[in-house]
Amino acid sequence: MRYVALLRGINVGGNKKVPMKDLAEFMKVWGFSGVKTLLNSGNVIFETNEHDGKALETFLQEHLKVAFGFPVPCIIRSLDDIQILIKSDPFRDVVVHDQIRLYVTFFKNEFTKPFVSPWSAPDNSYHILSHDAHHMISYLDLSVTNTIKGMDESEKIFGKEVTTRNWNTVEKIGVM
Repeated sequence: MRYVALLRGINVGGNKKVPMKDLAEFMKVWGFSGVKTLLNSGNVIFETNEHDGKALETFLQEHLKVAFGFPVPCIIRSLDDIQILIKSDPFRDVVVHDQIRLYVTFFKNEFTKPFVSPWSAPDNSYHILSHDAHHMISYLDLSVTNTIKGMDESEKIFGKEVTTRNWNTVEKIGVM
């Protein structure tokens, strides 16, 4: 089965460095095949016979901590799930221009709290279009604000055990 590991909080501002070449090599040593990385933000596509995403998360987090010397939270999704998300075209109703940033936030654990989407920040800069138990679809309008404080609001709602990717990255993962 093909999966994507989305690593959280690495290679930001020179902290928690995880070179993608080293990561790919470790993944191969740990028994994964078809290993490919995308960008420096921790996106790894790989194949395994394991069918339990949570078991894969636990395995990778334990091994990444040993390999790199610090905790590396990761969220696993099947490549099929990513491709289904892409085919759903979640941003079809958003008027996109150079100031719009499209995001998918992946949840580590199922989100079960009551929350009604769509939702918009009070200044109308950040919008949560939809969510389900596994991810949230949102966008930021930089013509309204030049900060991502709206995303702080989503963290209050959905918690910190999440990782966010821009839509372009998600689309690239889907075709790898």
